[in-house]
Amino acid sequence: MSRKRKTSFKKKPKNLTFITWIVTFIIIAFSSFGIGYYVGYDDAKKDLFKKESKIAKKSVKQIKESETIEKSTKEAKEKYEDASHEVESSIEPKPIEREKTVETSAKAKLAIIIDDVSVKSHIKAIKSLNLPITMSFLPPSEFRPNSHKLAAKEEFYMVHLPMEAKNFTKEEPYTLKVDDSQIKILQRVAEIKKLFPKVKYINNHTGSKFTSDEAAVNRLIYALEKENINFIDSRTIGSTKVPKVMKSYGKKYMSRDIFLDHELDKDYVKGQIKKAIKIAKVHGSAIAIGHPHANTLLAISESKHLFSEVELVLIDKLY
Repeated sequence: MSRKRKTSFKKKPKNLTFITWIVTFIIIAFSSFGIGYYVGYDDAKKDLFKKESKIAKKSVKQIKESETIEKSTKEAKEKYEDASHEVESSIEPKPIEREKTVETSAKAKLAIIIDDVSVKSHIKAIKSLNLPITMSFLPPSEFRPNSHKLAAKEEFYMVHLPMEAKNFTKEEPYTLKVDDSQIKILQRVAEIKKLFPKVKYINNHTGSKFTSDEAAVNRLIYALEKENINFIDSRTIGSTKVPKVMKSYGKKYMSRDIFLDHELDKDYVKGQIKKAIKIAKVHGSAIAIGHPHANTLLAISESKHLFSEVELVLIDKLY
């Protein structure tokens, strides 16, 4: 009888089992990495898309704001092209004659007032100059209802008060008239003080007819004295009666020496800035008035190197 052979099974080597586990681990690791990569890539794409969307929306918003500013500028140009709307004739009224100052080591002072400030874009553009520029705000109206609220955010400002002109037809609401009674002018000045509680200085917007009427100017200065507000004559007409009235009140007469933008050409404005500096050097101080037009502000920015010849100050340092 033949014996049955026992079937023998060879044992798998231990090192083969180890290799199998290693390979399996590598496959799982690479799979996890691949899945993580694509998931992460997808998330990154989503984040990038969100960022690009935000940038795009911001750009669109900026474009819209630019278009709005451009539209406002265009409308302003249609209303008046330059600072000549302030004065009565095509020729800029000459400043009052002043004595030459005694030469000292101190620098002459120059104050630049920017009139017609009324919207955020004006304030932002003026502040971007990083210069001590005095902003003179127009009172609120239908087209700029928040001018007083914008002024409230500023530490220092003036008010550009509309007054009756001889020929200017597009006058502001609540413009002071030569035949306004003392009570009416007192009420208007009190309203201005309520709207602009920090105001210490006022200058006239247009006003060729008003400031050339002695009785009207007298009523105005009386009202301003009641509210402790100083008046700076924009000198929109050569026959202004403000000097005479100020003398009767025993007060110093302060007025514009030069308009920067009687013409809107940038080179013209630069030339006016040089003249303002020259006047300041001769008399020890000078007041220049401009408006928030692009060329005016650009000319001021490009003339910064010239201001080292004088001390650029806010109007309260002169008066």
